[in-house]
Amino acid sequence: MSQKKESKTNQKVITIRIDGELNDHLNNIKDRLGLSKADLIRNYLELSKCVLKQKSSLKSLNNRDFVIIKRSYLRKIMMELEEEDQIRFGDKLARFVNDLGRIYGKENDIDYKLQLCDLMGFFPYFVDNENSILITKKFGPQRFVEAFTYRLFKKTEYNTRFIEEELKGSKSLRDQYNKEVQPEVKSSSHYSFKFAKIK
Repeated sequence: MSQKKESKTNQKVITIRIDGELNDHLNNIKDRLGLSKADLIRNYLELSKCVLKQKSSLKSLNNRDFVIIKRSYLRKIMMELEEEDQIRFGDKLARFVNDLGRIYGKENDIDYKLQLCDLMGFFPYFVDNENSILITKKFGPQRFVEAFTYRLFKKTEYNTRFIEEELKGSKSLRDQYNKEVQPEVKSSSHYSFKFAKIK
């Protein structure tokens, strides 16, 4: 059976009633985005893979409180942090994504976790012709992205000594960094690492 036929047979139909004000709101958004109402509603329902909407709050699937802020604001905050703090923050954020994967029994499914990153607006899921993940630099500063990607793919902690000041002063540490992190330059607007590939 083809994947297309399989996905069609797996589809379900749900019927819900909404009030007129919410219906008008959805119509305005679909027109603004140029989507059908069905596609718009599907997009919102997809968020249930990572967000629980309760009466007056947003929560993660493991019941932690969420807030929504602009990505540019978050990036600005991260840029102000010391490199060690950027590393710790990247590690914690990737642990969160790994936890979401674990809840669904997909902790080892990197494809699923990257789809979650895309769904949550961290960065678009973009793979080049060599199966390398390209992560937009808009996601955050270099050390933050390195630590995040390292934890996401390898599920181990990024070395907090891999900061510019220490790398400049030690050839052996620089060699270790190049061996473990394996940064690649594939695009001026993206980060890429040899270990971060889709098999």
